[in-house]
Amino acid sequence: MKNIIPFVITILLFISCETKKESNAIRLAGTWRLISAETTEKDSTFSTFNPKTKMIKIINDTHFAFFNHDLNNGKDSTAAIFFGGGGKYTLKDSTYTENLEYFNNRQWENGKFEFTVKIKNDTLTQKGIEKVEKLGINRIITEKYVREK
Repeated sequence: MKNIIPFVITILLFISCETKKESNAIRLAGTWRLISAETTEKDSTFSTFNPKTKMIKIINDTHFAFFNHDLNNGKDSTAAIFFGGGGKYTLKDSTYTENLEYFNNRQWENGKFEFTVKIKNDTLTQKGIEKVEKLGINRIITEKYVREK
């Protein structure tokens, strides 16, 4: 019994001294609806948000996917819009990197896009550079999403 008491005390000391990990991890998992979008090219910033479409982004532990379609159910073929894409992502601190594996415009596939993300209440903001050399695209985008319930 005398040998067990120092052992138990040692275990209790280790447990009590263990540093607790802060729960500051960004909780990206969920379904997000785009509520605003801005693009900056050269010295010009403009809205790219289209209120005639609905875009959602779905994020799980390893993958993301996004879908955008027009709100008139594609009945007018000249205004029918649909695009979607997805792939794997990484998140380190507030750096969120999308590896676009699938996209209906194939010239964007295999692109790597790095963003800074932050969540405040139920709003996700992501800002970063969207660069696709073969298409001559090099711009800063800022997107805001609200978490779908």
